[in-house]
Amino acid sequence: MRNKAVQISLFDTYTDVLHKAEEDKSEFIRLLEEHIDFDTIIPYRFYTAFYSGMGRKRTYALESFVRALILQRLLGLEHISQLRTILSVCKELRQFCGFTALPDAPQFSRFKQDFVYYIELMFDNLVEMTAPICKEINEKKSQYFIFDTTGIEPHVAENNDKFFNTKLKQAKALSKGNPGYDPHKAVYSLLPDTAQKAPAAKQQYINGHFCYAYKAGIVTDGLGIVRHIAFFDEDFRKDHPEVNAKKSDNPDLDKEIADSVSLKPVLSDFFKAHPTLKFSTFLGDAAFDSYDNYSLLKNVFHFSRACIPLNSRNSKTSYENFNEFGNPVCPKTGEQFTFLGNSGGKNRSLRCKWVCPKSVQNGNSRLCTCETPCTDSSYGKCVYTYPDKNFRDCPGIPRNTEHWDNLYKHRVLVERTINIFKDSFGLNSLKTRNPKTIKADLLLAGCTQLIGVILAKAIHQVNLYKSVRKIVALAS
Repeated sequence: MRNKAVQISLFDTYTDVLHKAEEDKSEFIRLLEEHIDFDTIIPYRFYTAFYSGMGRKRTYALESFVRALILQRLLGLEHISQLRTILSVCKELRQFCGFTALPDAPQFSRFKQDFVYYIELMFDNLVEMTAPICKEINEKKSQYFIFDTTGIEPHVAENNDKFFNTKLKQAKALSKGNPGYDPHKAVYSLLPDTAQKAPAAKQQYINGHFCYAYKAGIVTDGLGIVRHIAFFDEDFRKDHPEVNAKKSDNPDLDKEIADSVSLKPVLSDFFKAHPTLKFSTFLGDAAFDSYDNYSLLKNVFHFSRACIPLNSRNSKTSYENFNEFGNPVCPKTGEQFTFLGNSGGKNRSLRCKWVCPKSVQNGNSRLCTCETPCTDSSYGKCVYTYPDKNFRDCPGIPRNTEHWDNLYKHRVLVERTINIFKDSFGLNSLKTRNPKTIKADLLLAGCTQLIGVILAKAIHQVNLYKSVRKIVALAS
C-alpha cells in the first residue's frame, strides 16, 4: 500500500506539471511567435515548389515542417523520432508547429531530401535578413570573411569503434613474427578510403580522430555568425568541375576536395547568392596559403587584407633581408624592422613603411641609435613593401606583428560556430547516411543560429546573438 501511494503521488505530480506546461505557454514560445515571422523567412519559391508538386491539398503545411525541424535543431535532437516523441507529449509545441496530427518519420526525411535546395534558399534569405543586424552589432567585424572546412559524420558502420578494433586485431595478427611491425600505425593502411554504404563519405581526420564524413565549408563573419554553408556533394562537383581531381592510383575514385581548392567555388557561390554583401578581410588557416589564392582574393573578390599564416611548403624561394613572414630585417643582425603603418599619396600605390628597429622617435622625426648603422642617414634605414605587387608577401597587414596576432585570433570563431552546430544543434551523432538529409540538417542548423540573431535583436539582447540556446535559457 505504501508503494502504491507513492506511485499515485508521483503520477499526480506528473499530471499537474504536464497540465501546467500545456495550459501556460512558455516565454520562449511566446518570443518565437511574437518576433519570428516564418512567412517572411520562407521564400516564395519554397511555397510554390511545396504546393505545386501535389495534385491535391497537402495534409501538413510547409510552415509546420519548417517550424518542427527548426525546433529539432534548437533542442539538439539527433533523430526525428525524438522530435516526434516530444511533440506527441507537448500540446504547446504541437500548436506552435501547427500540427493537429504528427507526420510519420519518413515524411520528415522525404521533406528534407525533396526540398533541400529550397532549404538552402531559406538559409540565404536569413543571411540577407541578418546582415544589417551584424553590421549594427559591430560594423568592422561584420566585414571579416572567415572560412574553414569540417566533416559531418554519417551513421555508417565504419564510424563505429568496433570497426576500428576489428582492423586493429587484423594488424596485430600481421605483426606476429615481425618485431619491426607496429600494428597501431599499420591499422590505418587497412582502413578503406570510403564508407561501404556511403561512398561519398571519405576517410578524414577531424577533431583528433579518424572518421568517415561528408566534407563541408563553413563561412562566418568576425562575430561568429554563419554567412555561408557549402556542402561538397555531387551537385557541388557538377557546378564546379575544376574540383574533380582524380587519384593517380585509382582513376575511378574522386579525390577529396582540398581546402585550398574549395576556396574559389565557395567564394563564387557566396557572392553569386549575395552580390550586395561586402567583405574587406579574409581569414583562413595555412591550408589556404597559395599564390593563386592570394591573387584570387585581391583581384577577383577584392579583399583588401588576407590574414593567412605562411605554409613553409609553399615558400619556394628566400628573399635577401626578409624573414619567413615576408617582413624586412636588418641585413647585419637579422632583427625584424619596425612597422610604422601604410603610406601613399595622390596617384601613388599603397605601400607599407618599415624602419630600423634601433630607430626611435625624436621629436617630429626619428633618430637611429644603432652602434653599427647600415646607412649614413640619421633617421635609420627605411624599407617599403608594396601590397599591390605581391599580395602574399604584403597581404594588407604585416605578419608577425601585434596587429596581425589580434586579427588572426578571430579565426577561432568559425571553429566555435562549427562546434555549436555539432554539439548544441545535434549534428555530431546523426542517425542517417543520406547526404541530402545531412545537408538539409546542416542548413537548418545555420537557419537556427540566424533565427537566434533575429530574436536577440528583437528582445534587445544583442549580446546573446552567438547562440539561440542562451535565449532559450533566459526565457525559461
